[in-house]
Amino acid sequence: MAFVLRHRTAHIPEPADSEEETTTAPMSPRGKGETSGSTNHLTAAECPSSQNGSLLDSEEQKRKGELDDRGAEEEPEEEERASGDEGFMGMTPLLQEAHHAMEKVEEFVHKVWEGRWRVIPHDVLPDWLKDNDYLVHGHRPPMPSFRACFKSIFRIHTETGNIWTHLLGCLFFLCLGLMYMFRPNMSFVAPIQEKVVIGMFFLGAILCLSFSWLFHTVYCHSEGVSKVFSKLDYSGIAFLIMGSFVPWLYYSFWCSPQPCVIYLLVILVLGLAAIFVSQCDFFATPQYRGVRAGVFVGLGLSGVVPTLHFVISEGLIKATTIGQMGWLFLMATLYITGACLYAARIPERFFPGKCDIWFHSHQLFHILVVAGAFVHFHGVSNLQEFRYTMGAGCTEDGNL
Repeated sequence: MAFVLRHRTAHIPEPADSEEETTTAPMSPRGKGETSGSTNHLTAAECPSSQNGSLLDSEEQKRKGELDDRGAEEEPEEEERASGDEGFMGMTPLLQEAHHAMEKVEEFVHKVWEGRWRVIPHDVLPDWLKDNDYLVHGHRPPMPSFRACFKSIFRIHTETGNIWTHLLGCLFFLCLGLMYMFRPNMSFVAPIQEKVVIGMFFLGAILCLSFSWLFHTVYCHSEGVSKVFSKLDYSGIAFLIMGSFVPWLYYSFWCSPQPCVIYLLVILVLGLAAIFVSQCDFFATPQYRGVRAGVFVGLGLSGVVPTLHFVISEGLIKATTIGQMGWLFLMATLYITGACLYAARIPERFFPGKCDIWFHSHQLFHILVVAGAFVHFHGVSNLQEFRYTMGAGCTEDGNL
C-alpha cells in the first residue's frame, strides 16, 4: 500500500504551480490596459481548458490507482489460493492415511467383537429373532457378518444342535449318494433309470438338510437374510418329501406305470403348492408354526392314497414283507412325530429354560428327520434288491 500511495502522489499535479505560472507571465510593453486585457483574455479562455485537462489527468490517475489497488489486492488473493491448493494437495495423503487407519481400527474392533460376543436371553432379542419363548437363555445376538455367523457354528448356543444335526446329516447323505451312484451297473436291472430315480431321493435329502443347516447358521445375520433362508428351508422340506416318493412309487408300481405316473404328477403339484405357500412372509412367523407343520404333514400324508392302492392290490402280508411297507410306516411315524414335537414345542413347553441348548423340540425334529430319511432309504434299497432278484419281468396278479 505504501508503494501505491507513493505512486499516486508522484503523478498528482500541483494546482498552485500552474496558477503561479499563469499569473507571472511577462507583461506586454503596450501598457497596463492591454496587459490586463490580455490577462483577462487568457484567464477566461485558456485557464479553463488547462484546469479541465488537469482534472482529466487527475481522474485518469485515480482510475489507474484504483486498478493498481485492485491488482495489488488480487495478487495476495491468488497467492493465498495457490498456497491453499498446495496445502490441500499436501493434506490429501494425510487424509488418505487417516482413512486407512480408521478402516483398520474398525476391522480390528469387528474382529474383537466377533470373537467376544456372548449369548443373550430371549427377552432382549429383536422381534424378528424371537421364535420360541420357552428357550429362555443362550441365544445369539444379531450378527451382521456372514463370517461371524459361520464362526458361531463352533460356539454353544440354542442353534448349535440344529446346525450340526443337519450339517452332519447332509454330509452323510452326500457320501451315501455318491457311493450309490458309483455302484456297478450290473447291480441294477435298468442302471440309468434306477440311478436317476434314487438320485432324486438323494437330491431332495441333500437340499433339505443343506438349506436347513444354512438357515440355522445365518438367520441371525439380519431380518432380510433370515426371511430368504427360511423360505429355502421350507422349500427343502418339500423337496425331501417329493424326492422320497419318486423311488418308492417307481419300484412299487414297476408293473403298473400308468398309476405311477399319475401319483407322481399329483405329488409334484402338491409339492409345488407347498413351496408356493412357504414363500409368503407370514408363513415363517411364530403364529403360523402349527400351519407350517400341517402343510408338510399333509404333503406327506398324500402318500396314503398310493399306499392303500398298493396294499389292496398286493395284500397286506406281501406289501409288508416284500413291499417294505413296515419301513415306510416307520418313516412316516418318525416324520409325523418330529412335526408334532416341533409344533407343540415339547419338551421345552413343560421345562422352560431347561432345554435351551440340548434336546429342545426343533433339535429333536431335526434328529427324527435324518432318521426318517435313512429309514426310507433302507426300505427303497430293499425294494431295489427285490427288483434285481426278480429281473425285469412282472407277475400277472401284482404291481411289483
